[in-house]
Amino acid sequence: MAARTPSRALLPLQARETWRERRPCDLSVVAPVFDEEANLLPLYERVAAALDDGRDLDWELVLVDDGSRDASLQRIEALCASDERVKGISLGRNCGQTAALAAGIQFASGTLIATLDADLQNDPRDLARMVAMLNDEGRDAVVGWREKRQDPWIRRASAKISNAVRRALTGDSIRDTGCSLKVMRRTAIQALPLFDGMHRFLPTLLTMHGFDVAETSVAHHPRAAGKSKYGVFNRVFRASRDLFAVRWMQRRKLVLPIEKVIGD
Repeated sequence: MAARTPSRALLPLQARETWRERRPCDLSVVAPVFDEEANLLPLYERVAAALDDGRDLDWELVLVDDGSRDASLQRIEALCASDERVKGISLGRNCGQTAALAAGIQFASGTLIATLDADLQNDPRDLARMVAMLNDEGRDAVVGWREKRQDPWIRRASAKISNAVRRALTGDSIRDTGCSLKVMRRTAIQALPLFDGMHRFLPTLLTMHGFDVAETSVAHHPRAAGKSKYGVFNRVFRASRDLFAVRWMQRRKLVLPIEKVIGD
């Protein structure tokens, strides 16, 4: 295979500023990938169909391979070679969803950054509407909630319990913080410190840091290929542990009572 130009290659960390200078865009769609080889081509096709549909929107798709054990990385390389709007990042080992998101966000060139899952359960057709909502209403972020969630009952029940506990402890009103479909301004998402497991609480963290977050219903589809990487343990027990960390940060957030600034 012929050598690819840097704009199509799997880029090392130090190349991210060079990429941004070469190809800034309106929207970066970031998708963490772990053992999703069968879903990557359909994901690309759905993103392209949704965002190229007569829309004046310059976009890129950032696929972050999180130490996959299947052929996901090879699929990403092939997509990068076929379309310069696709960018691949390869992590040397499985680091988790927050780490994969953080890597994608670091490399993203867009003024706006969207996140979604690579398993095709999120619908890219919701993205344009969410971008319009963010811009028209002057929001910092628009996050999705799965009005008709297409998951087994045990996952729906555990999510309902987790969301209720989170709302009670943090005081936020987000109905479905676990929905990965989100659109955020780069300035907002890059202002947040990210920790392992914090992808579950991005709307709460954005609100806590003073950003304006809106919620909208989005489509949700059954998984067609591959296997879910989450079970009751890591959806309920780990999320509960991380929730107390978020609550700790809320209680210790600095609020500076500045009355005036004197001088230039």
